[in-house]
Amino acid sequence: MKVKGKAWKFGDDIDTDQIFPGAYLTLTDVNDMGKHAMEGVPGREDFSKKVNRGDIIVAGKNFGCGSSREQAPIAIKSCGVNAVVAKSFARIFYRNAVNIGLPIIECKEVERIQDGDTLEIDLAAGDIKNGTRNLRLKGTSVTSLEFEIMDVGGLIPYLKHKGSLRDDLLIILCRQQVT
Repeated sequence: MKVKGKAWKFGDDIDTDQIFPGAYLTLTDVNDMGKHAMEGVPGREDFSKKVNRGDIIVAGKNFGCGSSREQAPIAIKSCGVNAVVAKSFARIFYRNAVNIGLPIIECKEVERIQDGDTLEIDLAAGDIKNGTRNLRLKGTSVTSLEFEIMDVGGLIPYLKHKGSLRDDLLIILCRQQVT
């Protein structure tokens, strides 16, 4: 899986309440969630209005720390973000992102990426090409299972594809899928 898009740069310790503020936890429509992505980050309150489908979030260390709310990666994905590159991820955010099919990759050299840079990411290989600065960065490639799950759009589509999840159970496990 390869993704290409414009970089949106964020700092360290961006928590889930900044990614998807608690005031919106009652929202159930994923499209409505996307309208509030990154709204709690100072200076980026209008992120969801400016981001273009296919853009990429680039962040520092500990991205997605805080609560375990699955709405954080859902909001990011539903506002059109194609992938998240970070120096490191909070463990629960990482797992939630894989589970909903949001491509993520760790890269220790994120400081070499700036706002607006054009990136091309090869998720399977862990390669990140910064076309704006003519740089090649090495990220940590995901496991083959994580890649498969993200490639088909998340854990539920993966299990359904593998025949391990009956259609009638989808209603119980999730009300809506992220598109």
